[in-house]
Amino acid sequence: VVTADDVVAAFVSAGLEADGARPMTRDDYGAAPFVGEGVRFLIPSLGEDIGGRIIVVPDAADRERLATYYRDLGKQSAMFFSHVFEVGDVVVQINGRLADDVAAQYEAALHAIGW
Repeated sequence: VVTADDVVAAFVSAGLEADGARPMTRDDYGAAPFVGEGVRFLIPSLGEDIGGRIIVVPDAADRERLATYYRDLGKQSAMFFSHVFEVGDVVVQINGRLADDVAAQYEAALHAIGW
């Protein structure tokens, strides 16, 4: 079973920023479905308190609902766009300020984990 900490380690091993990882609270979910267990991490190069979330959601329906929530926000307004990756039981959501090519590196690191 892959954990959120495993994903953080994969990001760091790939030379990507994933600083200050800490368990998510209800406040970290905001209006998103409160499912799974996750960590919030920072990407300091994007600015203060900006980064992403890694949420392990074993239930497929809950996982899809969470990923859809984040994707739909970006469809409602470009201001709310974020990068969303779903692999195995994991949903990764990263602030949309991250350049697409760098986001692709995070996605590649996620796929590289021994699933």
